[in-house]
Amino acid sequence: MESKYTRQSAIEKLLDGYAAYYNITRFPKEEKPLTALCEFFEHSEKYVLSRKAELWSADCEEFIYVFDMEVLTKELFEKCIDYVKEDGLKKADIKQGHMYTYITPIFICDTYEDIAVKALKKYRFYKSFHFSLHGWAQINAAALALANDEDCIIANKSGRYAAKVMKKILFSTKKKGRFF
Repeated sequence: MESKYTRQSAIEKLLDGYAAYYNITRFPKEEKPLTALCEFFEHSEKYVLSRKAELWSADCEEFIYVFDMEVLTKELFEKCIDYVKEDGLKKADIKQGHMYTYITPIFICDTYEDIAVKALKKYRFYKSFHFSLHGWAQINAAALALANDEDCIIANKSGRYAAKVMKKILFSTKKKGRFF
């Protein structure tokens, strides 16, 4: 069974699904394998009577890095993960009121090496800031392989939600909304 998506069409549909909630920056082909960066920022606060009497505030950030490659190899996976970790932590605004930063690399590929998938599934990164008083950062990794018998989405344990969202955007037949 042939995939209904090419890598480019899958990336376009995925970015279209994220466009309602994320600021998207596309990169030229020279930057490959990095194709796009999706950024989400949220500030919530609760106060009494006036903003000066703030009870609490929380800042949440998400950075999704979309990578495009023919074959996901272990070396390429490790190189991209190192870049994402360094860049994502650099972009994170860690201060009082910071709740979380999710850093999510998404690999869109035709096929993969088994050792790369094993490394992706096993990968974990979690870092708390000031004993979690200033929140935490976590890396959620996911991959979409298109050239297999069926399109498959693979994720590490913390990336299951990213995989669920990808599945909803790419393979949902409902026309109800943009995201869910």
